[in-house]
Amino acid sequence: MRQLLPDAPPDPRPVCSALDSWLKGQPNIRTLAVFSALPGEVCLLGFIANHPEIHRAYPRVLGDHLIFHIVKNPQTDLLPGNFGISEPSSNLPEIPASEIDAFLCPGLAFDATGGRLGRGKGFYDRILATARLGALKIGVCFPWQLVPDTFSEPHDVHMDRIICG
Repeated sequence: MRQLLPDAPPDPRPVCSALDSWLKGQPNIRTLAVFSALPGEVCLLGFIANHPEIHRAYPRVLGDHLIFHIVKNPQTDLLPGNFGISEPSSNLPEIPASEIDAFLCPGLAFDATGGRLGRGKGFYDRILATARLGALKIGVCFPWQLVPDTFSEPHDVHMDRIICG
């Protein structure tokens, strides 16, 4: 899947539009975990700008784990971080995973059963295992990232839904 990553960033607007539609049907979501996109992942900045009413929690790598911080302004609150990913400043308020209503999750590939192929470090599987019961896990990707099988392993956390535009 890494070899299939495009050279130029794909247009995120169709995926962001699908996320907008999905969020309209989720009136109970107040805090949403989002992510800073790596090459080949959906850039969520347009989607985030459309929803100032939602508290956005961005992940920051701390050792082998992700911790989330509330970010009001991604342009000023995110800094260069681990693995070349923009991360929230450690000075921003932390929010436990148990207080997040839904997690938008990146990945290299997803399948129809909710399987997710990450980048191999297990950060999302570990944090999603601590999410509260009922918190939604939403895979976010481009249509070309949908595959017949991600060959999930027992420790892999499955998505409740995949949104690909």
